[in-house]
Amino acid sequence: MRLQCEVEVLSRLLPTCGLRGRGRAARALLSLGRPPGGAGAGIYLMVCTARDRGGARYKVQQNVERLFTRFVEEGKATVRLREPAVDLCLSKANVTNLKTFLSAVRLAHQGNDTGVLPLSPLVPAKNSDVEKPKTKMIITSRRDYPLTKSFPFSLEHLQTSYCKLARIDSRVLCLKKLRKLDLSHNHIKQLPATLGDLVCLQELDLHDNHLEAFSGALCSSGLQKSLQLLDLSQNQIQALPIEFCQLRGLVQLRLDDNALLRLPCRIGQLSRLRFLSAARNKLPFLPSDFRRLSLENLDLFGNPFEQPNPLVPNIQLKIPLTLLECAARATVNHRIPFGCHLLPSHLCKDLEVAKTCRCGSACLSSFIQITVTMNLHHVAHTVVLVDNMGGTEAPVLCYFCSLHCYSQFLDRHLQSS
Repeated sequence: MRLQCEVEVLSRLLPTCGLRGRGRAARALLSLGRPPGGAGAGIYLMVCTARDRGGARYKVQQNVERLFTRFVEEGKATVRLREPAVDLCLSKANVTNLKTFLSAVRLAHQGNDTGVLPLSPLVPAKNSDVEKPKTKMIITSRRDYPLTKSFPFSLEHLQTSYCKLARIDSRVLCLKKLRKLDLSHNHIKQLPATLGDLVCLQELDLHDNHLEAFSGALCSSGLQKSLQLLDLSQNQIQALPIEFCQLRGLVQLRLDDNALLRLPCRIGQLSRLRFLSAARNKLPFLPSDFRRLSLENLDLFGNPFEQPNPLVPNIQLKIPLTLLECAARATVNHRIPFGCHLLPSHLCKDLEVAKTCRCGSACLSSFIQITVTMNLHHVAHTVVLVDNMGGTEAPVLCYFCSLHCYSQFLDRHLQSS
């Protein structure tokens, strides 16, 4: 019987202080069986590692002092031998296989039913049996893409570029240890919701695909905490969902060469964002929440930004205010808790994207909207020029909850100009 795991061999004859005397565990192949041609020989444990593929043998019958199985459900166990006085510390083993293996070792020690034990010939291990688990795989052509073999479950970095993939392979979605996933230069049109189950994923590269949307379900998944880099450049995305700003772990975001008509209205919630690139889109202006960002690098080159004109407002103000507007403003201004268990879901979504007046008060559907000029150096240390004229200014939306607030702003604006 064979078991693949990490093994650490500790001599109990050596003086130790705490864990100071412990070495590093090595990936190994444990075999329980008899030597080749030794039909009448005893049963041995053989430990083969990358450094010693021939293996070290330990007699089992009447030689196991104790089995430590407290953490067997975590794939860990220890086999304590009498002669030599060593502990074989097992870890990172398949739980089911480990239990079966330990049961066989116990029977072999007792000398009972040895005829029915699943014994293996004690032969040197193959390289593939004792090599470290593969953590990185790079595939850059269709012909190299595996069609029949599974991806190693130990992968932490997977790149499958230029493979003409129309969708994300379901086998990839089972790689729970993935930290970096590069699917660039493919033909992917839609992202499955199960992509959010990759809770360790830190970097996701989807540039140069055929995406038309980034679903809100992904923004509400485990990616909220793990995802730090997201590249959606060179796709066909026109808008990002309201939930996008729940990806609050984002540090780098690339949205170049899409068809974006607007950025998420709550983009200021991405407090960890340091690198933002949305060049060559169709942005007419920036959301008011853009002022809250604190970036190191910003690139908005090649967008058809409108010329700001504070004297031409978009007036959506209703006087007197409706009861719904008053209640909504009070809920946001006084930070009254709300949720779908209290309010209809559409009202919750409206409250989540409530606009903020220059005075700090909230407004929902009754407001005055204008665009004003903002120097992008106010939110970013390094700014790529917005246009060929050397400008670093862009129009940003500005809201007012009342005629009074708008008139005060207008007075200051006229005086300064």
